Amino acid sequence: MHLFLSAFEDVPDPRAENTRHDLGELLVIAFISVLCGATSCAEMAAFGRAKEGVFRGFLKLKHAVPSHDTFSAVFRMIDPKALDAAFGRVLADVAALLQDGDVIAVDGKALRGARDVGESARTRMMVSAYAARLRLTLASVPADRGTELEAAIEALGLIALKGKVVTADALHCNRRTVAAINAGGGDWCLALKANQDSLLSDARACFGTQPDALPSAVSEDDSHGRAETRTAAVVSSKSLAEHHEFPGLKAFGRVEATRKTADGTSSETRYFALSWVPTPEVLLATVRAHWAIENSLHWQLDVSFREDAARNRRDNGPGNIAILRRRALDVMRRDTSKGSLSIKLKRAGWDDDFLRNVLNGLAAA
Repeated sequence: MHLFLSAFEDVPDPRAENTRHDLGELLVIAFISVLCGATSCAEMAAFGRAKEGVFRGFLKLKHAVPSHDTFSAVFRMIDPKALDAAFGRVLADVAALLQDGDVIAVDGKALRGARDVGESARTRMMVSAYAARLRLTLASVPADRGTELEAAIEALGLIALKGKVVTADALHCNRRTVAAINAGGGDWCLALKANQDSLLSDARACFGTQPDALPSAVSEDDSHGRAETRTAAVVSSKSLAEHHEFPGLKAFGRVEATRKTADGTSSETRYFALSWVPTPEVLLATVRAHWAIENSLHWQLDVSFREDAARNRRDNGPGNIAILRRRALDVMRRDTSKGSLSIKLKRAGWDDDFLRNVLNGLAAA
């Protein structure tokens, strides 16, 4: 537990000097409560009271467990970026396992319940940079709809990109994003759509001028009532980087997908801008790895942590508690015991010894 307390020391405390509750201790209680299923500040306070005996084993709790109002006030005030950076220090040893060629997927997720009264047009978001192979959130930055691009560039600036491959959807296929990735020494695989119409047209033209025997790679999946075949190919496009003022552009990728279900057959062709010339097999693996941010992060946040139903709304509260959820997922995934994620999260709240093993195992790693 010292690992968390030490990391939280660097989170600036915006409260008055006469506050009763230690910020580090409050953050520890909040994080562990979320790890055990708490979804609101009221539940954090209730969990803290129920487990006060456990917490007193490693916390001083000079003024007992904070009230739900105190939890709420603190999360409204503290800086989400500082909180996420503190968790980054806790999980630094895991992030150090990143290897050259690993995919870092970037994407935003709406916090659908985080609209306050009078904010019907506002959508708060969290933009995350996610290590696909490690299933680890490397950085998260709060954003509103319309500022996702700026938040993504900020998130990329917080992590080491050298030797890694950044993947993102078409929103991030722009000069500013590629400049940020290039500056960090990373490569990129960015979806091409109509927002880069000229680039997309040239990508199609490049493939249209290639012989039919263009090298390709094929993958097949048959699960959940559907069969999908994907065929990938890559063509060089070095000469177009200067023409489009798109620094670092080296190639285009194409993935043709055919899906068969009980309702019929559908097909889709996707194009990608690439900063290197991968083999078709590597392109397939890279594009597939990007979906880890949807399947392993966003889906789990909604299913296991009920993020879409979360009603934290004011100031920095939605962003800070969203960070707790992402980092709780990161920590629980380090546990190697048997059982589904949902069962482990519940078990952490039921079984104090299991909870200690999860937290101590992280420190040992």
